Amino acid sequence: MSDSLRPVPRTRLYEQVVSQLREHVESAGLGSGDRLPSERELAERLGVSRASIKQAILVLEVQGLVEIRHGGGTYLRTDTLAVEPVATLVERQRRLPDVLDAREAMETKLAELAALRRTEQDLAEIDAALAAMRAEVEEDRLGEDGDRRFHAAVTTSAHSTLLAEFMDNIAEQIAESRHESLQQPDRPAQSLTQHERIAEAIRAQDTQAAREAMRAHLVTVSRVRLLNWTPDDA
Repeated sequence: MSDSLRPVPRTRLYEQVVSQLREHVESAGLGSGDRLPSERELAERLGVSRASIKQAILVLEVQGLVEIRHGGGTYLRTDTLAVEPVATLVERQRRLPDVLDAREAMETKLAELAALRRTEQDLAEIDAALAAMRAEVEEDRLGEDGDRRFHAAVTTSAHSTLLAEFMDNIAEQIAESRHESLQQPDRPAQSLTQHERIAEAIRAQDTQAAREAMRAHLVTVSRVRLLNWTPDDA
Protein backbone atom coordinates (compact mmCIF):
# COMPACT_ATOMS: atom_id res chain seq x y z
CA MET A 1 0.00 0.00 0.00
CA SER A 2 1.29 3.45 -0.87
CA ASP A 3 2.42 5.56 2.07
CA SER A 4 1.97 8.82 0.17
CA LEU A 5 -1.16 9.64 2.16
CA ARG A 6 -0.22 10.95 5.59
CA PRO A 7 -2.10 12.84 8.27
CA VAL A 8 -2.43 16.53 7.46
CA PRO A 9 -0.54 18.61 10.04
CA ARG A 10 -2.82 20.60 12.30
CA THR A 11 -1.99 24.28 12.33
CA ARG A 12 -2.89 26.15 15.49
CA LEU A 13 -5.16 29.11 14.83
CA TYR A 14 -2.74 31.56 16.43
CA GLU A 15 0.00 30.39 14.04
CA GLN A 16 -2.25 31.48 11.18
CA VAL A 17 -2.69 34.81 12.95
CA VAL A 18 1.11 35.18 13.21
CA SER A 19 1.37 34.56 9.48
CA GLN A 20 -1.27 37.21 8.79
CA LEU A 21 0.55 39.70 11.03
CA ARG A 22 3.81 39.07 9.19
CA GLU A 23 2.11 39.80 5.88
CA HIS A 24 0.47 42.91 7.32
CA VAL A 25 3.80 44.32 8.51
CA GLU A 26 5.32 43.77 5.08
CA SER A 27 2.40 45.16 3.08
CA ALA A 28 1.93 48.20 5.35
CA GLY A 29 5.64 48.99 5.34
CA LEU A 30 5.86 48.92 9.12
CA GLY A 31 9.21 48.85 10.90
CA SER A 32 10.88 48.96 14.28
CA GLY A 33 9.04 51.23 16.69
CA ASP A 34 5.73 51.12 14.82
CA ARG A 35 2.56 50.11 16.64
CA LEU A 36 0.47 47.12 15.64
CA PRO A 37 -3.33 47.39 15.56
CA SER A 38 -5.04 46.76 18.91
CA GLU A 39 -6.08 43.26 19.93
CA ARG A 40 -9.74 44.23 19.52
CA GLU A 41 -9.15 45.56 15.99
CA LEU A 42 -7.11 42.53 14.97
CA ALA A 43 -9.76 40.15 16.31
CA GLU A 44 -12.46 41.94 14.35
CA ARG A 45 -10.47 42.21 11.12
CA LEU A 46 -9.23 38.60 11.20
CA GLY A 47 -12.49 37.10 12.48
CA VAL A 48 -10.87 35.26 15.40
CA SER A 49 -11.11 35.43 19.18
CA ARG A 50 -8.99 37.83 21.22
CA ALA A 51 -7.49 34.76 22.91
CA SER A 52 -5.98 33.71 19.56
CA ILE A 53 -4.66 37.24 19.05
CA LYS A 54 -3.11 37.26 22.52
CA GLN A 55 -1.37 33.95 21.86
CA ALA A 56 -0.04 35.13 18.51
CA ILE A 57 1.34 38.31 20.10
CA LEU A 58 2.87 36.19 22.87
CA VAL A 59 4.72 34.05 20.31
CA LEU A 60 6.12 37.23 18.76
CA GLU A 61 7.12 38.58 22.19
CA VAL A 62 8.90 35.35 23.12
CA GLN A 63 11.02 35.72 19.99
CA GLY A 64 11.87 39.33 20.78
CA LEU A 65 10.02 40.65 17.73
CA VAL A 66 7.53 42.87 19.55
CA GLU A 67 7.31 44.75 22.82
CA ILE A 68 4.08 44.80 24.78
CA ARG A 69 3.65 48.08 26.63
CA HIS A 70 1.00 47.64 29.28
CA GLY A 71 -1.79 50.03 28.50
CA GLY A 72 0.07 51.29 25.47
CA GLY A 73 -0.25 48.59 22.85
CA THR A 74 2.17 46.34 20.98
CA TYR A 75 5.18 47.75 19.13
CA LEU A 76 7.58 46.21 16.64
CA ARG A 77 11.17 45.74 17.79
CA THR A 78 12.35 44.70 14.33
CA ASP A 79 11.66 45.74 10.75
CA THR A 80 10.23 42.37 9.80
CA LEU A 81 8.44 39.57 11.63
CA ALA A 82 10.88 36.77 10.81
CA VAL A 83 9.03 34.22 12.91
CA GLU A 84 10.47 30.85 13.89
CA PRO A 85 8.19 27.80 13.75
CA VAL A 86 6.58 26.96 17.08
CA ALA A 87 8.25 23.53 16.98
CA THR A 88 11.65 25.23 16.88
CA LEU A 89 10.74 27.35 19.91
CA VAL A 90 9.58 24.29 21.83
CA GLU A 91 12.83 22.43 21.10
CA ARG A 92 14.95 25.41 22.16
CA GLN A 93 12.88 25.76 25.31
CA ARG A 94 13.58 22.11 26.09
CA ARG A 95 17.36 22.56 25.73
CA LEU A 96 17.75 25.88 27.46
CA PRO A 97 17.65 24.82 31.16
CA ASP A 98 20.47 22.30 30.63
CA VAL A 99 22.56 24.88 28.80
CA LEU A 100 22.06 27.42 31.57
CA ASP A 101 23.01 24.84 34.21
CA ALA A 102 26.19 24.01 32.33
CA ARG A 103 27.08 27.67 31.90
CA GLU A 104 26.71 28.38 35.61
CA ALA A 105 28.76 25.35 36.61
CA MET A 106 31.64 26.16 34.25
CA GLU A 107 31.65 29.92 33.90
CA THR A 108 31.60 30.71 37.61
CA LYS A 109 34.73 28.56 37.98
CA LEU A 110 36.28 30.16 34.90
CA ALA A 111 35.74 33.63 36.39
CA GLU A 112 37.33 32.52 39.64
CA LEU A 113 40.35 31.08 37.82
CA ALA A 114 40.61 34.15 35.61
CA ALA A 115 40.89 36.36 38.68
CA LEU A 116 43.67 34.11 39.95
CA ARG A 117 45.63 33.64 36.72
CA ARG A 118 44.92 36.57 34.38
CA THR A 119 47.80 38.34 32.67
CA GLU A 120 48.01 41.90 31.40
CA GLN A 121 47.36 40.59 27.90
CA ASP A 122 44.24 38.83 29.16
CA LEU A 123 43.00 42.05 30.75
CA ALA A 124 43.58 43.91 27.50
CA GLU A 125 41.36 41.45 25.62
CA ILE A 126 38.67 41.67 28.30
CA ASP A 127 38.74 45.46 27.98
CA ALA A 128 38.57 45.22 24.17
CA ALA A 129 35.52 42.94 24.44
CA LEU A 130 33.81 45.38 26.81
CA ALA A 131 34.53 48.26 24.43
CA ALA A 132 33.08 46.28 21.52
CA MET A 133 29.90 45.46 23.41
CA ARG A 134 29.58 49.04 24.65
CA ALA A 135 29.76 50.32 21.08
CA GLU A 136 27.08 47.85 19.98
CA VAL A 137 24.75 48.79 22.84
CA GLU A 138 25.21 52.51 22.13
CA GLU A 139 24.11 51.78 18.55
CA ASP A 140 20.97 50.14 19.95
CA ARG A 141 22.09 46.66 18.92
CA LEU A 142 21.97 43.50 21.03
CA GLY A 143 25.72 43.37 21.62
CA GLU A 144 26.03 39.69 20.82
CA ASP A 145 29.53 39.89 19.34
CA GLY A 146 30.90 41.86 22.28
CA ASP A 147 29.17 39.47 24.68
CA ARG A 148 30.74 36.48 22.92
CA ARG A 149 34.18 38.12 23.00
CA PHE A 150 33.87 38.92 26.69
CA HIS A 151 33.00 35.39 27.79
CA ALA A 152 35.70 34.00 25.48
CA ALA A 153 38.23 36.39 27.02
CA VAL A 154 37.28 35.27 30.54
CA THR A 155 37.66 31.64 29.45
CA THR A 156 41.11 32.35 27.99
CA SER A 157 42.13 34.22 31.15
CA ALA A 158 41.41 31.14 33.26
CA HIS A 159 44.21 29.24 31.47
CA SER A 160 42.41 25.92 31.83
CA THR A 161 42.72 23.82 28.68
CA LEU A 162 40.09 21.29 29.68
CA LEU A 163 37.47 23.85 30.71
CA ALA A 164 38.12 25.75 27.49
CA GLU A 165 37.47 22.56 25.54
CA PHE A 166 34.22 21.99 27.42
CA MET A 167 33.12 25.53 26.58
CA ASP A 168 34.02 25.06 22.94
CA ASN A 169 31.96 21.87 22.80
CA ILE A 170 28.78 23.75 23.76
CA ALA A 171 29.58 26.99 21.93
CA GLU A 172 26.54 26.67 19.68
CA GLN A 173 24.16 26.17 22.60
CA ILE A 174 25.77 29.06 24.49
CA ALA A 175 25.27 31.31 21.46
CA GLU A 176 21.61 30.31 21.47
CA SER A 177 21.21 31.19 25.15
CA ARG A 178 23.06 34.47 24.55
CA HIS A 179 20.66 35.50 21.81
CA GLU A 180 17.66 34.46 23.89
CA SER A 181 18.83 36.59 26.80
CA LEU A 182 19.97 39.68 24.91
CA GLN A 183 16.68 40.04 23.06
CA GLN A 184 14.88 40.70 26.35
CA PRO A 185 13.93 44.38 26.75
CA ASP A 186 16.76 46.48 28.27
CA ARG A 187 18.93 43.38 28.68
CA PRO A 188 21.96 44.42 26.54
CA ALA A 189 22.77 47.44 28.73
CA GLN A 190 22.17 45.39 31.88
CA SER A 191 24.50 42.64 30.68
CA LEU A 192 27.20 45.17 29.82
CA THR A 193 27.07 46.57 33.36
CA GLN A 194 27.34 43.06 34.79
CA HIS A 195 30.28 42.28 32.52
CA GLU A 196 32.03 45.38 33.83
CA ARG A 197 31.60 44.14 37.41
CA ILE A 198 33.04 40.76 36.49
CA ALA A 199 35.99 42.46 34.78
CA GLU A 200 36.64 44.67 37.82
CA ALA A 201 36.79 41.62 40.09
CA ILE A 202 39.12 39.79 37.71
CA ARG A 203 41.38 42.84 37.48
CA ALA A 204 41.47 43.09 41.29
CA GLN A 205 42.25 39.35 41.50
CA ASP A 206 39.30 38.93 43.84
CA THR A 207 38.33 35.33 43.15
CA GLN A 208 35.20 35.30 45.30
CA ALA A 209 33.87 38.56 43.83
CA ALA A 210 34.55 37.32 40.29
CA ARG A 211 32.73 34.06 40.94
CA GLU A 212 29.72 35.77 42.52
CA ALA A 213 29.56 38.48 39.85
CA MET A 214 29.51 35.81 37.15
CA ARG A 215 26.84 33.83 38.98
CA ALA A 216 24.66 36.93 39.34
CA HIS A 217 25.10 37.63 35.63
CA LEU A 218 24.09 34.11 34.64
CA VAL A 219 21.01 34.28 36.87
CA THR A 220 20.00 37.31 34.83
CA VAL A 221 20.76 35.45 31.60
CA SER A 222 18.35 32.72 32.71
CA ARG A 223 15.44 35.15 33.04
CA VAL A 224 13.91 34.80 29.61
CA ARG A 225 10.29 34.81 28.53
CA LEU A 226 10.73 31.56 26.62
CA LEU A 227 11.08 29.47 29.79
CA ASN A 228 7.65 30.57 31.03
CA TRP A 229 5.89 30.11 27.71
CA THR A 230 3.81 27.13 26.59
CA PRO A 231 2.45 26.72 23.05
CA ASP A 232 -1.10 26.34 24.30
CA ASP A 233 -1.25 29.37 26.59
CA ALA A 234 -4.56 31.17 26.20
